[in-house]
Amino acid sequence: MVSSPLLVSLTFFLSLPLLLFLSPHILSPPDADDLALFRRAAAPHTTSHLSATPKIAFLFLTNSNLTFSPLWEKFFSSSSSDHHRHRLFNIYIHADPTKNITISGGVFHHLVPAKPTARASPSLISAARRLLAAALLDDPLNHYFALLSQYCIPLHSLQFTHNFLFKNPHKSFIEILSNEPNLFDRYTARGEHAMLPEIPFSSFRVGSQFFILTRRHARVVVRDILLWNKFRLPCVTEEPCYPEEHYFPTLLSMQDPNGCTGFTLTRVNWTGCWDGHPHLYTAPEVSPELILRLRESNSSSYVYLFARKFAPECLTPLMEIADDVILRE
Repeated sequence: MVSSPLLVSLTFFLSLPLLLFLSPHILSPPDADDLALFRRAAAPHTTSHLSATPKIAFLFLTNSNLTFSPLWEKFFSSSSSDHHRHRLFNIYIHADPTKNITISGGVFHHLVPAKPTARASPSLISAARRLLAAALLDDPLNHYFALLSQYCIPLHSLQFTHNFLFKNPHKSFIEILSNEPNLFDRYTARGEHAMLPEIPFSSFRVGSQFFILTRRHARVVVRDILLWNKFRLPCVTEEPCYPEEHYFPTLLSMQDPNGCTGFTLTRVNWTGCWDGHPHLYTAPEVSPELILRLRESNSSSYVYLFARKFAPECLTPLMEIADDVILRE
């Protein structure tokens, strides 16, 4: 008969691989509700009403008030009729519960269960995944998923935005770059070999965290566990490693590079910026000429649909040109 201590040691040895496999879930009990949500959202769903108008899910990720909600209200009401307008979109909001945030109401009422977020941390990845999961589960007609912040503004009308997205080949609009400065430093920020073997440096990508994903790619994101368990690791370097700028482009580049355009439709101005923050537009800079300039793209096939980053004081001058410039079709 096997002695009791030997039996315990043998049992532990045989169960070690299972413990290692489950350790991310066992060691992080706060993620249990997220994992359940993602599992449900990643499951195959029957799409009903296949002939119905496909929708855009607008995903607002914020840690402060939605200052530009009056402009967005105009945007969402800019279609021809109430009946037609509400067939084009849904809105979802992830608002940091540790901040004193007031949601204006109106079309901004669908808050998803949220957790605290912090810049340059995996919490922003988790927040975006919650938004994607909520939108996937809420409406099978959500075909595109646009991630936005409180500093984003629309550059066109809702009808133009909808027509533009659905007239193009069904691809995700996400920036995917492989030759940016400091890319290797970002890759090794968790440790020289921390990303291996799942993510070799040759597969590591960077891009804007603001994207427009197809439904298929939204499911890829919420289904992922392998890469998430790498990107959730803390950075050990002095400089921030901005996991939210790497996780999504790396994942989709590895899973389906041909299904991505490789660029974002959210315009941002990095000219003269060095501290990780893009140019912040102020009220004196707002003009019809600025809006027209922000729309322009280097591509003959695409235009920018959104822009950031705008200071709250820009609301008044933006509202003054909303009808005649921003939302004019």
